[in-house]
Amino acid sequence: MVRLIRRELEALRERCAGRVITEQDALYDSARAVWNGAVDHRPAAIVRCAGPGDVSAAIRFAREEELEISVRGGGHDFGGSAVTSGGLMVDLSALRRVRVDPGTRRAVCEGGATWADLDAATQAYGLATPGGTVSHTGVGGLTLGGGFGWLTRTHGLTADNLMSADVVLAGGEYVHASPRDHPDLFWALRGGGGNFGVVTGFTFRLHPVGPEVHLALLFWEIERGTEALAAAEETIAGLPRRAGVLTACGLTAPPLPFVPPEHRGRLGHALLIAGFGSAQEHAATAARAAGALRPLFTFAEAMPYTRLQTFLDDTAPWGVHAYEKALDVIGIGPEAAATLGEQAARKTSPMSFMPSFRLDGAFSDMDDTATAYGGSRAPHHTLSFMALTPSPEALPAGRAWSRAAWQAMLPYATGTGSYVNFQVEADADRVRGAYGGDKYARLAAVKAIYDPDNVFHLNPNIRPS
Repeated sequence: MVRLIRRELEALRERCAGRVITEQDALYDSARAVWNGAVDHRPAAIVRCAGPGDVSAAIRFAREEELEISVRGGGHDFGGSAVTSGGLMVDLSALRRVRVDPGTRRAVCEGGATWADLDAATQAYGLATPGGTVSHTGVGGLTLGGGFGWLTRTHGLTADNLMSADVVLAGGEYVHASPRDHPDLFWALRGGGGNFGVVTGFTFRLHPVGPEVHLALLFWEIERGTEALAAAEETIAGLPRRAGVLTACGLTAPPLPFVPPEHRGRLGHALLIAGFGSAQEHAATAARAAGALRPLFTFAEAMPYTRLQTFLDDTAPWGVHAYEKALDVIGIGPEAAATLGEQAARKTSPMSFMPSFRLDGAFSDMDDTATAYGGSRAPHHTLSFMALTPSPEALPAGRAWSRAAWQAMLPYATGTGSYVNFQVEADADRVRGAYGGDKYARLAAVKAIYDPDNVFHLNPNIRPS
């Protein structure tokens, strides 16, 4: 690790209103910890920024001292790119304020906000923007990679609803990016990841949502896995746009009150349907799913939208040891379903599972070239192979399972891009493949303008042309 002498640290502290943390500070270990407990990187210094001025000062200092820069928003990345080893970590976690204008249906949030922060503020007015499915995910990282969740079939990607962004560039300068101001940068930020600068402020378009929504969960045991996934596909094909859907393949039934005691710990597949229309419409949708194949057990409830956004939090608790691979598939036919069942039976941790997000509806209304999102806009599933373990000792086996399951499902992949937020081992070829040649070339040209020295490279990296 790079050692900064006292004189250098004092110079950095004089430039920053926020706190500068080093390994001599009691806060150091908690400040460098992120969601994935497997990440154990040690920065030379952490600047817990009090505002955009600190972001600029930290970047300028790091470049003067030739320190690698990492940027921490919510810290929820599988790969741990928020934390540099030996460099300077720009920590936005204290910047979490959210301002909502219900008249114009806009929200402005700072770069360290989580989805829990944004949802709480917007739901005070019965509004929301498409976000993730785990509430402690950071707004920044999710948005910059594209971002999808329960509302995506109804209102598109998170990035589709980004109206403008305030950015600190690689030289420490501030710019405002929007369709009018730096439109090339604005295009690149909506799916191009953290390659172009540190976003300290996001402005989102909001939509009327809730406050009460509906959730149905149907669970089938693994012995009927192929039939269960066929029933799920049939249900998904008939969903109204006012519904979001997730298929949890290879899920171990949790020890929660809505799971009958005799089925807790049972391996199977679950279909989760979120309804944003009427109670009657949602009940009819859930009934059609149950009619296609009688589930082992079900759960259905009306709930606040903010509870829906936290419903899956326990599947990915803070500090879990995690690894992920992912790919896109058009659908899950009988052969793919059988393969998923085989891989589910081989998982090494009860926490691990294979979530499949259906992307269509409003998501597919957007032209492929309108944003930098790294996947096709044609209707498809994004399928993830999440290895989640409670201990570091169990992770190597989980990682091997994730890789083997991904390899087994490759024959069913679309071959047309992929979601960069699910790329842990993002080598140059994989990143280029995620965007496709034309879009990657356009992103590389934008990178050459705003970060020609590739200062921001701890990400699915786009190299300047």
